[in-house]
Order: sequence, then C-alpha cells, then structure tokens
Amino acid sequence: MTVAEDVCTETTGVPAETMPAAGTVAVGAAAQELRLKRGEFAIAVHLGLIRLTVPRDGGRPRVGCEEIGRLRSQDGFPEELRERVRTVGTAKGAQQLGISPDRFTKLARAGCFTPVTFYLNRYRAIVWLYLADELTGFAARESQLLTGRSPAWLRDRLQGGADCRAVNWRSRRVERLLSLMEDPWARVAVLADTLDPVQLAEVVDDPYERAYLARMRSGPAFGPTGPVWARETTARLMQADEPDEMLWRRVSLITELDNAREARQAPRPGGDRRAFPCPGAEHEPAPDSRADPERGPESAAVPAPPPATSSIPGATPSPTPGRAWGSIHGPSPTPGPGPAPSLVRTPADTSEPAVGLLARIGLRRRTARAAKRRPSPPGRAPLGG
Repeated sequence: MTVAEDVCTETTGVPAETMPAAGTVAVGAAAQELRLKRGEFAIAVHLGLIRLTVPRDGGRPRVGCEEIGRLRSQDGFPEELRERVRTVGTAKGAQQLGISPDRFTKLARAGCFTPVTFYLNRYRAIVWLYLADELTGFAARESQLLTGRSPAWLRDRLQGGADCRAVNWRSRRVERLLSLMEDPWARVAVLADTLDPVQLAEVVDDPYERAYLARMRSGPAFGPTGPVWARETTARLMQADEPDEMLWRRVSLITELDNAREARQAPRPGGDRRAFPCPGAEHEPAPDSRADPERGPESAAVPAPPPATSSIPGATPSPTPGRAWGSIHGPSPTPGPGPAPSLVRTPADTSEPAVGLLARIGLRRRTARAAKRRPSPPGRAPLGG
C-alpha cells in the first residue's frame, strides 16, 4: 500500500478573486475534465498551473469553468499538461539521466535537484519524486556532474551526512505557498507549520493567536484523505529540523506576525480583540488601597487622580507610566532629602497588561504573609497549631 502526498496539497490558487458556485466545479470533476490523475492534479496546483477559487459562502476550493476552458484550449492538450507534471522516482530518474541509481541518490542528497512530492510505501518509508522536466534541465546545465569523478565539494557534503531532499522540498513548498497567500494571517499560518509546537509557542505566545493560525492552515485539495499516520508523517516533514533552518523560520515568522498584527488582531472569545499597546502610549493605573495603610477598603473604588497630583504632598509622579517602583519592590531605597516617591500599585484587573514574573512572585508572597496574619475562623485551629 502506498500513500501519496496529495493528502496535504495546498488549496489556494488565486485567493483574491472568488466566483459564484454556478461557474465552478469540484476538484474531482475538474481533474476528470483535464484528464489528470489526483496526484497529477495536486502537482499542477502546487506549480501554479491550475488556479483554484474559494466560494463566497466558504467550503472546499473549486475550479472555475473558465480555467478549465483555458487549459483545454492550449496546444497539445492533454499530453503537454501531463508532461509538465510527470514525476519519476530514483530508478526512472537515473535512467533518464543515464547514471546509476546510487549516483542519482547522491546528487539528490547533495541538493543538486529538488523533489516536488513524495509518497509513503508499504513500509512507511518516504519515497521522493522529481519532475521529469526539471531533471532534463539539470542534465543540460550540469552535465559534468553526470560523468567522471564527483567534485570535492560534493564528496565533502556527502561525507558530512548531508541530506538536502527534505529541506529543499520544504523550502520549495513554503515559498510557493507564500507566493499564493495575500492574507497576512494566512502567511503566518504557512510559516507556523514549519515549527514544532514548542517553538511555535515560544514565538506566538498568545494561545488565541495559535488557535486562529490552526484555522487558517491550508488543507488538501481533495479533502483529508489517507490514514492518520500518513498525515502525521507529512506534518512532521513540514517542520524544520536543521538549526540554521529553524532560526531562519523563526525570524521569518516573527516578521510576518508583526505585519499580521498591524493589519488586524486575531479574534478573541466573545468577539473581544486583544489590544496591543503602541510604543510610547501612556497609561496610568488606578491606585490600590494597599498602597496606603491609612486608607480603608472603602477607598479602593476611588478613581485615580490626575498624574500631576499625588496623595502625598510634594510627591512626584512615577517616571514610567503604568509601572511604579513601589508596585514591585516597595518604596524606593534611595536616601537623601527630597520628596517621597508616589506609591502606586497596579490592581489585579484582566484588562491590564500582565505583570512580570517577579511582580507575580512578590504578590504571592505578600498574599501568603497576609493569610498567616489573618485570624482563623471560629472552630478551626490555626496552621501549625
């Protein structure tokens, strides 16, 4: 049993324009009209030879009738179209280049040509496939690599254990998907698939944004087909596994994520949107009754005074809006004459930005000390008693 890569073929052709469902057909019917097999149709979509459209009401991608007519009207249809998407494995590729299968594998591992797709054989091993048209072009450009002794750079690369087939396939696929995506969050979703969940959580720390990226991922053109283990193998193959590649993907993801956040924010539960503070934006938190031991709990709801005033005569406002020294470390230990600093604490409000780890630890310690000082309720012995 073999499982082809069409279980993970991208669904986006030209995402900008959509057409009514009456002018489109399903991808299965389109493949029959174009006289292509499922794998050939998937490769044609990946290469940009066939443009898919998305209905206005959502759903799976479809193929426009005008697109089918354009392809059928080309010269040499369907042989010309099928030749452009024809793939070969190691044995047939070596036969086409006139070399041994072992030399063909070495050239592929060294990155001399890039696989376009793959399938999993009965042993769940990855079998790479290459475009026959690209192999013909490689033979015309690099004929010196097909005969004689391999160059030194090729031998050194292979002796170091290099295998560029997965990296080149992944780079080719990602670049192709990015060229098709116009929505900024869809571009982020493409790059998010190249990182494992741990690294993705380090870059995209917002769980709602990660959930939104999961919904923005492109799916298979023919729907989720094949066994689960085949889809899991394909998902793992999409993830970067080289240190340099992982670093490059992380940097690219950060750049695309910043662009997406500027365009719009990821949806939040209940239609709420996360408000990212702009650099330099000032925010003055409301005072907490704990900042002044003489104030009672009734004053906790009193709104914050203007920044120019303070509850202590002669005090100056905090130089950093929204975060004062007293909110984390207590009063400033700086001795000497001068006005006393204003003691302002940030209340525990979900709308405020999350405080740092040290601040949370400090609050927990103060809470624990307050709990120890609190008298025990009637009928219960104090802790440690």
